[in-house]
Amino acid sequence: MAVYTDVTAEQLAGFLAGYDLGKLLSYKGIAEGVENSNFLVHTSTGNYILTLYEKRVAAKDLPFFLGLMQHLHSRGISCPQPIENKKGELLGKVAGRPAAIVSFLDGLWIRRPSADHCAALGEALAKLHRAGLDFGRKRRNTLSVEGWRPLFEHCRGRADEVHRNLRDLIEKELAVLERDWPRRLPQGVIHADLFPDNVFFLGDSLSGIIDFYFACTDALAYDVAICLNAWCFEVDHSFNVTKGRALLQAYARVRALGEDERAALPRLARGAALRFLLTRLVDWFNVPPGALVRPKDPMEYFRKLRFHQKVKSASDYGIGA
Repeated sequence: MAVYTDVTAEQLAGFLAGYDLGKLLSYKGIAEGVENSNFLVHTSTGNYILTLYEKRVAAKDLPFFLGLMQHLHSRGISCPQPIENKKGELLGKVAGRPAAIVSFLDGLWIRRPSADHCAALGEALAKLHRAGLDFGRKRRNTLSVEGWRPLFEHCRGRADEVHRNLRDLIEKELAVLERDWPRRLPQGVIHADLFPDNVFFLGDSLSGIIDFYFACTDALAYDVAICLNAWCFEVDHSFNVTKGRALLQAYARVRALGEDERAALPRLARGAALRFLLTRLVDWFNVPPGALVRPKDPMEYFRKLRFHQKVKSASDYGIGA
């Protein structure tokens, strides 16, 4: 269970006393996610999600994340809505951690997405990008190309424990991406972590998007590249072009990718694969004490990176270059 900070019933009841959410009936830790401590809270007025923000989430970024969810919800995007307390505040404190309560979304995440699921995701992503264009706040993407080398330094000395010559392979890829990273693409708010476990479905219909705690301001097409990595590979790490085409075509029906964005897609996909390879390597060697969470396999994204390194144009992902 990905809960780093425990919460007693007395602590939670005291926290809820500051809200108009009724009486606490029950609560339990949520076993998904690796960044924060999350609890499903059941009160006499309904179900809610309580999030305790751990040390990896900077307190100064919380107004951006919570404000973004408010903004997107007001624009018709199905995402958690932060709940204000009786003082009109979105942020409080539980068990010594900054904490917020958001609305509960019905649905389940899909462990083996189909092409139809990928199409629904592509449409929802494009709507999110359009809805975020008039969001007034900005947040730099600390996990874009400028942040990858510092991540690498954290795990350079042990990288070869995971795979032979992995250190040299990452070093070479970093040099290429730092030199050739696309830097003048259309910008806006991106989710930056839109994996299947952050997207809920009811039946075949997408019911909501959650976990905006990596959201930032960056190239919109980079978000698309992250989703190609997260949604369109099979369990044997082969790329499914049918899924890629479904995602990209559905995205383009809402927000067309520019010629420069399509041309940059292979490089962006390489960068996205390297980003998750590096963060998974760091997590592999640094599991927080007492966290009952199994780190994700870094080699999954090494294999995806190898695929992207061979891609010649966006047509290899399912759309014309």
